[in-house]
Amino acid sequence: MNCRIMTLTLSPVIIIPARMAASRLPGKPLADIAGKPMIQHVWERAMAADIAPVWVATDDDAIVAVVQAAGGNAVKTRADHPSGSDRTFEAVERIDPDRHFDMILNLQGDLPELDPVIPVILLDTARHSRAELSTLVTLADEDEAARPQVVKAVVSWRDDPDIPHPGTQRNDTPHIGTALYFSRAPVPTGDAPKYHHIGVYGWQRAALARFVELPPSPLEMAERLEQLRALEAGMTVAVAEIAAAPAGVDTEDDLAATRQRLAGR
Repeated sequence: MNCRIMTLTLSPVIIIPARMAASRLPGKPLADIAGKPMIQHVWERAMAADIAPVWVATDDDAIVAVVQAAGGNAVKTRADHPSGSDRTFEAVERIDPDRHFDMILNLQGDLPELDPVIPVILLDTARHSRAELSTLVTLADEDEAARPQVVKAVVSWRDDPDIPHPGTQRNDTPHIGTALYFSRAPVPTGDAPKYHHIGVYGWQRAALARFVELPPSPLEMAERLEQLRALEAGMTVAVAEIAAAPAGVDTEDDLAATRQRLAGR
């Protein structure tokens, strides 16, 4: 490992928030995909990363039952959380009141095709950056950049000859930048690359505790993106690039396409 890159020793836990009342596709955590509920696919892929204990955080007894039947850990949380970050924080406080875990990897419960390398890179990014919050991006094509459903990240990449360029790794060290802004608009303008933000987060525990106590910020409400609350509060958000975004399930069409792909495997 490059001796110039200082790393942080962390004790991580993976939390996967999952709720039944999704506005566009209610009940999707239990949607059957290739013979398994979607949340089980996500849990299995997080377990395959083999880097931390994995817990599903939910407000629904049926989700708890599915995860436990598969051999996993699930924790019941309140039903009135406004965001996955709030549910994640309640979950970690419940399962770890003595604060053994100091790094919280917040994955999403609607990513049944999650590559197990994603939480690995997310943890590496947190360790190498020492940032309060870490996340991932991938290059967006023209169609993705134009779609408001695809969140774009404006990133300042570190100009360091000893750190690989975006999209590459050397000596297991991710190339790391700093998020300047997130938007549903195709930013930045001009010929600069557009980056598709992948909604997974690596939180320093103290930063998440601070975040959930903050009120929604003006930019967060304008863009409907909670990560802007962290930026407006002055938190450093580290970013690493990966090759491709995992396909999420937000609509019936997404679910049908995912079923077709996983059935083929």
